[in-house]
This record gives sequence, C-alpha cells and structure tokens, in this order.
Amino acid sequence: MEEGVGTPPKALFDAMDVHIGERAAKGVFLDGGGLYGTEDAVNFVVRRGEVNRVDGPYAESKEVVGGWAIMQYDSLEEAIEDQREFAELHARHWPEVTVVATLRQISDGPEAPTD
Repeated sequence: MEEGVGTPPKALFDAMDVHIGERAAKGVFLDGGGLYGTEDAVNFVVRRGEVNRVDGPYAESKEVVGGWAIMQYDSLEEAIEDQREFAELHARHWPEVTVVATLRQISDGPEAPTD
C-alpha cells in the first residue's frame, strides 16, 4: 500500500475482523497481522558478498507491505477468489487509497530444478 496514508477507517477494521473471523473458523486463516511503517525499519543489504545495515526512513519508498496473512486453501481457484474478496473489502471501505493485494504460494523448498 502507499506509505504515509494514515490509519485505515474503522469500517475497514470491522469488515476485516468479520472476514478473517470467518476464515479462521473454517481453518483457512492460519496467521497474519499488520506491519508498522518503514520509519523504524532496519534493512540488511547484501551486495557482492558484503552485508550493510541501512536504517530508515526511506525517502525513495512509495509503496510498502502493510500486512500479511498465511492462509491454506483446497485449490488455487479458491485462493484467488478469496484474495479478490479481500481486495474488494479495501475498495469498499477505503476507496481513497491504492492497495495491491498480492497472492503468493509458500515454498516448501528448496525446489530442485528439473532437467
């Protein structure tokens, strides 16, 4: 989401409580939470074998990860549909901000390349 847009409206928090509660009851929602802004973030950058610590704030940041959730679905189609519903909650209850809701699978890795 965009950095520095403020606190989401109470209506979104209320809708998310219902959304997550329903998924937790079904055993789909496993874990998740919100993240603070980047002003207190600490990054370690690995470049050409060297590690450097880089502290915030990061003026070049325009979008940040605002939260995360670990979910377990029976199918990819079910996961995609639920992600759409999650995005629609944000569109309905906080339309003035830009939110990118990304769905990614968790790797059980490391996956070996196939020959």
